[in-house]
Amino acid sequence: MAVETTAGRVPVLSAAGGPVPTVLDQVARIERAGADGILLLPPYLVTAPQEGLLRYVETVTAATTLPVVFYQRGTARLTAPTAAAIAALPGVIGLKDGIGDIELMHRIVRAVRALPDSGDFQFFNGLPTAEMTVPAYQGIGVELYSSAVFAFAPEIALAFHQALAQGDQTLVATLLTEFYAPLVELRDEVPGYAVSLVKAGVRIRGLDVGGVRPPLLDPTPEHLARLTQLIDHGLEAVKA
Repeated sequence: MAVETTAGRVPVLSAAGGPVPTVLDQVARIERAGADGILLLPPYLVTAPQEGLLRYVETVTAATTLPVVFYQRGTARLTAPTAAAIAALPGVIGLKDGIGDIELMHRIVRAVRALPDSGDFQFFNGLPTAEMTVPAYQGIGVELYSSAVFAFAPEIALAFHQALAQGDQTLVATLLTEFYAPLVELRDEVPGYAVSLVKAGVRIRGLDVGGVRPPLLDPTPEHLARLTQLIDHGLEAVKA
């Protein structure tokens, strides 16, 4: 559906991950669907040695011609040498960080950038509500980030991104203080709200996408009211 809807206007990357038979089946389906690339998630639950993580990525990249962005999170915490080895694999074009260890990520960036012809390799800040950590990641050379807010309040997400690019520190500070920080506080009150609030936000904005599946919980009426107020306030802030 994403491939058909975008019709080539933007690249479509689809997630794959888990045990090797599962991820290879997903990769084959992604290719058949016509996607432009793969966001490779970690192996499911298993805590693996660094060589095992490298072999996992090697196995996937050997099975596809699509470019791969590796998602460092959960059970996949890379050392700088392993990250460099993964970045050197044919077909691996980026690394998305969902751990948030700035010192580790700085070492990873430096190790990858030391590789020949690594200028096109992309690093992404993939933390929940990534806008809160954008300044810190920019300081270590990670300019790109994913925005969950874009899913339900693209006006706010785009205004923040444009303010960053244009050096509008007043609007950046306003949105961080009055929208993103309260959103993070609400998100942290219940485990899983990083997902639940996004779906709830989409419903608030008028698209009936349904609720979350167990073990996640949908927001309470009180939390929905707070989310609605935050969205309204954020929209007003970007209109000012």
